Amino acid sequence: MKTHLISGGCGFVGRNMVKRLYNTTQDRIVFIDNLAVGKHPKTWLEAPYQKQVGPMEIYGTDERLCFIQDDFRNTLQTLVKDPDYVNTVWGLDIDRFADVYHFAAIVGGRAMIDGDPIQVALDLSIDAEFFYWVSRHQPERVLYPSSSAAYPIDLQTKDNAIQLKESDIDFTRMGQPDMTYGWTKLTGEFLAQITAKHYGVRIACIRPFSGYGEDQDYSYPTPAIARRAVFKEAPFEVWGSGHQGRDFVHIDDVLDAIAVAMDKIHDGRAINIGQGILTSFRDLISIFTEFAGYNPEIKPLLDKPVGVHSRYCDMSWVKDNLGWEPKISIKEGMRRVYEAVKAREIAAGNLKG
Repeated sequence: MKTHLISGGCGFVGRNMVKRLYNTTQDRIVFIDNLAVGKHPKTWLEAPYQKQVGPMEIYGTDERLCFIQDDFRNTLQTLVKDPDYVNTVWGLDIDRFADVYHFAAIVGGRAMIDGDPIQVALDLSIDAEFFYWVSRHQPERVLYPSSSAAYPIDLQTKDNAIQLKESDIDFTRMGQPDMTYGWTKLTGEFLAQITAKHYGVRIACIRPFSGYGEDQDYSYPTPAIARRAVFKEAPFEVWGSGHQGRDFVHIDDVLDAIAVAMDKIHDGRAINIGQGILTSFRDLISIFTEFAGYNPEIKPLLDKPVGVHSRYCDMSWVKDNLGWEPKISIKEGMRRVYEAVKAREIAAGNLKG
């Protein structure tokens, strides 16, 4: 049986990856999260809790889901000091992990990125220790999630908004990424390329744009806006003018693209994952309020942090070289989110069915 490792496995992308691998393979999945932001697996796993083995909570009657609550840096330091720890303490009986997905990071919305940039910079520590361990452990394949924040901010202004191509990041001619979060992800990409080249590890990097999905927390803008539409907020508040735009991509498309990237990219190259469509926050509000059946006045909140004006990607390289395109349209994906949020609020007793 193969054994995969997922860091940050209880966050939005991580838990969706856990469920995807569990439902599409017969492999064992070890996932680690300190639950600072992520949700405990008992709240989102359908597979029932079975038992405790050392630091691991085991889920599923087939015992293929293994959760460890810990800061991933602690885990990495332990594994570097004692490479046999996975066998002697975790009891997994493996020589090395198959696929490793590194979602552990200091995450937050615009308020965190702009408001506490040095806390966000701790991602540098997480990634450095991760790639050091990867270079020693030599897993079969590695997925490193970078971010669209790694792109130069001067390409994302009101007067210079372009579709961002993978080639717009060039380590020989650097632009300035978006705050410390962008710098950490850009550095992570560089470490991925170095690790792939010098240590022969098969690594793929992704630059997802604005990912969203049905089980996303309300701290993210898409479900938060959907929830306010469900309750028919009027006037409808928007951070900034609302004319700033993003490239929204559904989590199912993100996971599909990850699978393709890991199959076809081994040298640390980073690829875009998005729709290639710029959607403003006013457009997003219009979509959700249409679902809710009303047309409110938009109230701009000009004192709120907004980030860059326009951020969307060019998907040409991925389509031409990997043969992949997103399948879920903005309207279909947002409809899924709206209905999921509405059901969540009814179940919580906050809304009548």
